[in-house]
Amino acid sequence: MRKTIGVRLTAPLLAATLGPAALLLAPVSTAAADPARADTAAAAVPGMAAAPYEYLGWGSPQKPTDVMKATGVKWFTLAFILSDGGCNPKWDGSRPLTGGSDEAAIKSIRAAGGDVVVSVGGWSGNKLGEKCSSASALAAAYQKVIDAYKLKAFDIDIENTEFGNATVRQRVVDALKIVKTRNPGIVTYITLGTTPTGPDATGKDLIKRGAAAGLANDGWVVMPFDFGGHSGTMGQASVGALEGLKAAVKSAYGYSDDAAYRHIGVSSMNGKTDEAGETVTTADFRTILGYAQQHHLARFSFWSVNRDRACGSGTDADACSGVAQSPYEFTRIVVQYQG
Repeated sequence: MRKTIGVRLTAPLLAATLGPAALLLAPVSTAAADPARADTAAAAVPGMAAAPYEYLGWGSPQKPTDVMKATGVKWFTLAFILSDGGCNPKWDGSRPLTGGSDEAAIKSIRAAGGDVVVSVGGWSGNKLGEKCSSASALAAAYQKVIDAYKLKAFDIDIENTEFGNATVRQRVVDALKIVKTRNPGIVTYITLGTTPTGPDATGKDLIKRGAAAGLANDGWVVMPFDFGGHSGTMGQASVGALEGLKAAVKSAYGYSDDAAYRHIGVSSMNGKTDEAGETVTTADFRTILGYAQQHHLARFSFWSVNRDRACGSGTDADACSGVAQSPYEFTRIVVQYQG
């Protein structure tokens, strides 16, 4: 997910008559896909809207089942799937999808009554969106991940060079549209950076491309931190960023205000961020929670569970928040969000 303090913190079958090429060649609409749809699929799945990130390959990760017992959280967003150097998905670009510790963690979460969103991308490493040469190939790479875990939800955390390349942005949109067709009911999130007033020109372009392609994305999610300057509290700045996101999504898709809110989300960062002097407090999280509850956002997440504890002397900041807190204090706020 984000540019982070160490690593970037900062997806069934097609009808028999259609294949990926047919989908890509089909006429696109400039109107929203089902613009009157005011609810998202995630709303019907308890706990999915509040799925904090945990990075199992970094930051002294806690046992997910321990976090579940301590906080009541049921869903996690596990990061990150990257390219292995080609158009093939692996955890951190190196660990296999099945047969390893990542699959074991997912099985343990499910055995305890929870489930996972899998996140593709992040700030660092080789991105599938760049390494796969076509939308159909990228969709096939995403499908490998979905099939490996029979996923109900998928997150594309689009950052850095993947975000900055217009050709790749379009490829990601077109690939996700194929994924949505092949996997009816799957929930998709696209997570991107933001300014305090909403997505920048590149972010707005991505949203417009999604609308023009008819991509029925369940949640356009911003990461309101690493602003490089803002006014007011980080909670207030996050609300400002979300209002800007809502306006961009409403404009691109032709949604009502209510539908636009239900198709946006937030993924914050707990404690000290990558920017000197920028800190997101538990009070800021409560501000975001109130806003999310008022408007029924598609998602309220954060980076990361790894950091949801106070730092000891000499502790790696990737594994703690940098602020005074009780264990899992930020997670306990987020888990209150029910969509």
